[in-house]
Amino acid sequence: MKRIFKQMFPFIIPYKSHVLRNIVYSLLYALFGTLSFVTLIPMLSVLFDKTQQVFVEPKYTGITGIKKYLSDLLSYHLTQYTTNDQPEKALLLTIVLIITVFLLKNLVGYLSSFHMMHLRNGVSNDVRKMMFDKIISLPIPFFSDRKKGDVMTRMLGDIGEVQNSFFAVLDLVVKEPMTIIFSIMAMFFISVKLTLFVFIFLPIAGLIISRIGKSLKSKSAQVQNESGNMISILEETLTGLKVVKAYNAEGLFKAKFGAILDRILKLSNSIGTKNNLASPMSEFMGIVTIAVLLWFGGSLVLVDKTLDGSLFIAFMGLAYNILTPAKAITKASYALKNGLAAADRVFEILDEPNAIDNKPDAIVKKDFNDKISIENINFAYQEDNVLKNFTIEVPKGKTIALVGQSGSGKSTIANLLTRFYDVQSGEIKVDGVNIKDMTIESLRNLLGVVTQDSILFNDSIRNNITIGKPDATEYEIIEALKIANAYEFVKDLKGGIETNIGDAGTKLSGGQKQRLSIARAVLKNPPIMILDEATSALDTESEKFVQVALENMMQNRTSIVIAHRLSTIQKADNIIVMQKGEIVEQGTHEELIAKNGTYNKLVMMQSFE
Repeated sequence: MKRIFKQMFPFIIPYKSHVLRNIVYSLLYALFGTLSFVTLIPMLSVLFDKTQQVFVEPKYTGITGIKKYLSDLLSYHLTQYTTNDQPEKALLLTIVLIITVFLLKNLVGYLSSFHMMHLRNGVSNDVRKMMFDKIISLPIPFFSDRKKGDVMTRMLGDIGEVQNSFFAVLDLVVKEPMTIIFSIMAMFFISVKLTLFVFIFLPIAGLIISRIGKSLKSKSAQVQNESGNMISILEETLTGLKVVKAYNAEGLFKAKFGAILDRILKLSNSIGTKNNLASPMSEFMGIVTIAVLLWFGGSLVLVDKTLDGSLFIAFMGLAYNILTPAKAITKASYALKNGLAAADRVFEILDEPNAIDNKPDAIVKKDFNDKISIENINFAYQEDNVLKNFTIEVPKGKTIALVGQSGSGKSTIANLLTRFYDVQSGEIKVDGVNIKDMTIESLRNLLGVVTQDSILFNDSIRNNITIGKPDATEYEIIEALKIANAYEFVKDLKGGIETNIGDAGTKLSGGQKQRLSIARAVLKNPPIMILDEATSALDTESEKFVQVALENMMQNRTSIVIAHRLSTIQKADNIIVMQKGEIVEQGTHEELIAKNGTYNKLVMMQSFE
């Protein structure tokens, strides 16, 4: 718990004024809560004609005697009314006093909750922002080993649990304990013997209740993990719904989802059972204490005659006043287990080290003047090398194509050049500067990427293609669309460039989506373009439109083209033929055909003429 509070502390600091005000108002709430029962004593004294007689108005002698002064002042005014046969006015005065105390109690209670609300919502908002920033900044390998649903659960569910549970406890740290302390002080003032008698039962009740919630934190963590699995399966099912239906696999996915829900149900019921025990157990133990007090205190009033009846009624009210905060603290201690488990999962992400980050002295490279050098690089995703001593040069203004069978390492080159992954040995240089010595932002500013999967967002065409250049003018957007051979269909849409394209661009065809991806890269206008199998998922007609767009885009640029369809790269300045992470051939299209080697076989396999 101490570690979590230490981790949360930097988020709380910006809201310290709300924390301090919450503490002040919580103290006042506890004080007025106790006084609301103490003020019952003069009212009961008036009702039972037991008012202390004070005939001389008391004089204020300083803060040390404030308690006696206020008590005598009230008794003085009550005496004035009762001796003048106006008991109803004495009763009215005590009622006004009670109402005033309750009004002040509720007012400061509202102010305490108001400032806690700002603290709770503000910190949760800041944690979510930081977590999103962290998720965005983490390298691609981090997500290769994690389910997206688990990350989403931590962002949405776990932070919500921290907000609801962890900060609910903070709200009780001052208010409820101080209510108990002030009540006990007032109880001591009324009767030391009765108060000591109460303390015999409190440790017994606390011991019984504490034993119930020992396993809550571990079970809460299990529920949160299973919730991550549930969201992952839901996300994967929705993404691949066509495959699920095409293979009649609805039953399989229903079974998987149902099994997770069953596990969550079992764990949630176990946690809920213990949570639900907290309130009745604490209340029952409190009522037992009250019952014993009634017996013991009643004997002091009726038999021993050592305690006034009005004082005993106020004492019982104070004793009951302890039950509500004690019950709240018990309930909150269980909720805290959930909050701590959720906070652990949140900070696991926030504390994750970024393996691919800028060096402290990284330089900002603003332009590209000479060449890209890939020198003797080796790389493995797991154990077996995907690339082995791989070396090529890409001169400025030239188009280099990478071809080969699936798994030969083509796309890995793109992942390494963009620093989605880092090489394990060897170097990649831009104009002689190792890309690890450049800031990641400046490196990626030099690059434009068009992938096989047209990644578009549920937004307008304008907002989709201006991601790399948010301040682009409408003229620049339209020119980029024209170069990408996309304006011909965009201009016919009812909303033009403001048209929403749906989730992942579902309102568009594959060729249209790919041309928008190309327009996005064109608008960014980078000096280096990486095309990762940009046409492999398209039909022949769409490929023709996209191929024209690619050729328009690559004019006067340095391009690295990763191609499966060899018809798209015959104009490349140099074609690199790869096999199992190594270069087996390179040259122009004509040179490689003449060699009658691996490239020629690939061409023949695709029936290219």
